[in-house]
This record gives sequence, structure tokens and C-alpha cells, in this order.
Amino acid sequence: MTETIIPIKGAVKFELTLDPTVWIFDDRKLDLNTYFVSEKVEENNEKYLRDMGAHWSREIMEGAVFPPTLKTERKFDRKGMMTGTFGMEIKPFLKNAELADGANEVVFECTTGEEFAFPLEQAESFIFKFSQDGKPLLEDGPVHVLFADGSNVENPIKNVRAIRIQ
Repeated sequence: MTETIIPIKGAVKFELTLDPTVWIFDDRKLDLNTYFVSEKVEENNEKYLRDMGAHWSREIMEGAVFPPTLKTERKFDRKGMMTGTFGMEIKPFLKNAELADGANEVVFECTTGEEFAFPLEQAESFIFKFSQDGKPLLEDGPVHVLFADGSNVENPIKNVRAIRIQ
């Protein structure tokens, strides 16, 4: 069995260790069965800020209304979790590691001895696939690296053991 912890190391302020075995419970996970085939809606930052400002103004003027807790608790889709294929974007992890000034490359180190280097701007859009049909990637995992456009879905970067920033 492969090691399931992946360190982010190198030119970072904080060295992180990623544990893909717990991502199944993360709300940020992506459903890879539909991710590359559905239309991407580009988030308009200006519209978002305007809408949030209006929401806050309304809450200040009218007061916030909170729904009853028991009825709004999030229910996990157990069947979906047990059969789905999921991934996580790499960008939040790189942001949390706080890359050093001048860092411009992300290198994926693999247990096979291979290394795959990409410019930081390109790598920030990559996705870590961490489950296939509801099961963790034990054979050649713990994650597969997928390009944002899905062009390597059939041939992802496998056996990732570390992420080095340089």
C-alpha cells in the first residue's frame, strides 16, 4: 500500500501535509463524473461583491433570520460518496502553504522516481483526483493529478508522493 500523506515542501512559508483520505467529507470536492463535461460558469467577482453588499445591507436593516438548525443540517449523500469519483482543486492548498516570493514552479515527485514540473500559473488550475467509483486510489495514488481542461483524464500523473515548490 502506498503512503497516503502528501507533503507540500520547498519554497513555502508553511510546509503542509495533505491527507486525501478525509477529502470525501469536504464540501469543496468536485464530482469528476460531471466536472469536465458540464459548462463552467465563470464567477463574476464584481457581481458577487455587489450581491453580498446588498445581502449585508438587508441584514443590517431588517435583521438576520436564521432557519431552524435541525431542518437545515446538511445531509451527506452516502450513496454518492460510496460510488462517486471525486477530486479537489490544488489552488487552495498552494495558497495555504504561502508560496515564497519568486516561486514559479510546481514539481510533482512520484514514487517511480519521475518528476513532473509545471509553471505555477498552470499548476494552480490542476485537480487532485482522490477517489474512483467510491474507493480511494490505493494502487497508484493517493492522488492522480488532472489538468484543468481534462485533457489527461485517461493518462493522469499517478503515484504522487510529494509536491515541491521552487
